[in-house]
Amino acid sequence: MYSPPTDPTDQQRMRRAFARSAKTLGATITGPQVWGWHGRTLSSRVQHADLGACWLRLLGAPADKAAGKIWEGNRQAAALFDGRIHKPLLHDTTASSSDGYTYQAELHQYIAEPVASPSPVLHTDLNPPAAWWESLRTDLEHVSSVPTDRVAVRQEWVDRTVPRFLGMPGPRITDWATAHGDLHTANLTTATPYLLDWEGFGIAPAGYDAAMLLAYSLLVPQFAHRVRDSFPVLKTEPGRVAQIIVITELLQSASRGDHPELAPALRALAADLT
Repeated sequence: MYSPPTDPTDQQRMRRAFARSAKTLGATITGPQVWGWHGRTLSSRVQHADLGACWLRLLGAPADKAAGKIWEGNRQAAALFDGRIHKPLLHDTTASSSDGYTYQAELHQYIAEPVASPSPVLHTDLNPPAAWWESLRTDLEHVSSVPTDRVAVRQEWVDRTVPRFLGMPGPRITDWATAHGDLHTANLTTATPYLLDWEGFGIAPAGYDAAMLLAYSLLVPQFAHRVRDSFPVLKTEPGRVAQIIVITELLQSASRGDHPELAPALRALAADLT
């Protein structure tokens, strides 16, 4: 969970749009509202007359920026993966515009299982059973096999950004696969697990999801060790490349203020890989 926008005007604008969207979709707000990254999204449990408990997620952006990969991700993921892997079903969507902003509301299946971690960066050890890891591996293998024209990672970004943050040439990506794109324990539930938040899925280096889960888990060595054991791709050359790319992404995010506490562990892992 994240904090609301610092500007009260933005908070009020998003809440008004959320209430309008709930009404349009025939839903009644029943749970506390949850803010997403930098106040870009607002979500809550709702009750629908026909569907029962659901999860309503609102994405808002200035009208001239309301497009692209993140804007379309959950809808496109639903078309490819709903009913095929453990992810919440997307029931309905609605779009609206007001005061120079565009909004998209998504009515998802409500998943009663709690998320495995309140933050993308894992701070407390988890000990999921073997069935949890097996389910996750099976779902990610299916995702990796599904063709898509969405792109999560670009070689051009790697070539430009890896030298800046790691002082080495960007590695050449030779093995590509479809990835969830933001795999960490705040996007996984505790029991099944369900994979949440698909807005960033797309083609990425093979092993990218495993590398992301590992990188966000580095502060808990026991869990990080289980990630390595569960995903043998991390011990291969494509897995090494994926880890270098994920490390660079998270160091870039840390330089912008996101999870700076992870940076020393990321740099230590980069040193081991190079």
